[in-house]
Amino acid sequence: MSEKQGNDERHNGIVELVAKQGFQTMETLARHFGVTVQTIRRDVNFLAAEGRLSRYRGGAGLSSSIENMEYERRQVVNLAAKQRIAARLARDVPDSASLFINIGTTTEQAARALLSHRNLRVVTNNINVAKILSDNPQCSIVMAGGKVRNRDGAVIGQLAVQMLEQFRADIGIIGVSGIDKDGGLFDYDLDEVMCTQAIIRNSRRVLLLADHSKFGRPAMVKIGELTQISALYTDAPPPEAIAALLSSAGATLEIAP
Repeated sequence: MSEKQGNDERHNGIVELVAKQGFQTMETLARHFGVTVQTIRRDVNFLAAEGRLSRYRGGAGLSSSIENMEYERRQVVNLAAKQRIAARLARDVPDSASLFINIGTTTEQAARALLSHRNLRVVTNNINVAKILSDNPQCSIVMAGGKVRNRDGAVIGQLAVQMLEQFRADIGIIGVSGIDKDGGLFDYDLDEVMCTQAIIRNSRRVLLLADHSKFGRPAMVKIGELTQISALYTDAPPPEAIAALLSSAGATLEIAP
């Protein structure tokens, strides 16, 4: 087993242990996994940076289920993975397609990956996506109206939902904050979730973008189920339970190299 594989297995084990038993001290984790406290401290710092755990004085606990990390931090966390996911997605989006693109830093990377596509028709409630795609002269953009969330350029609220409901697109490209082991898709903000639900309802195919840190990550507001998506694009094999749910639903799994 390579060092990276060993680290990945330990990271997943730490997250699972904390999810089952709650707060764990650094010393307890070090004994459980047979490594030094210094190694566990590095592991916890890494997992906290990914949003999978929260670091507390002397130990680690679950990430908040009610508040997402700040937008500037989300932009840089797992950036290379998000770019690979976006590049893999772009291969499956044909020219002359109609698209929904929702809120999120991974969907913003998808917009960048689509800059060379021709004759796209895009409906979005993400100001950053609209700004990115405006550099593509062959892309027509419809911006949903509503309340602007200043911190991340999201457009949310009932007006945005109503506008999204007026369209029917070939593909809905969505991001989420968490995927539960039972197949639930979750986010933090009800207004944002309502917009994503409208996109799912009005898309002929739904393509979900989620890097590995989203597996098992807690969030409070339910968007829907994995059974509602057509494909999951990610950067690492998901937990067995999630992979099994995708298979039984007939959804494809695309892992970015």
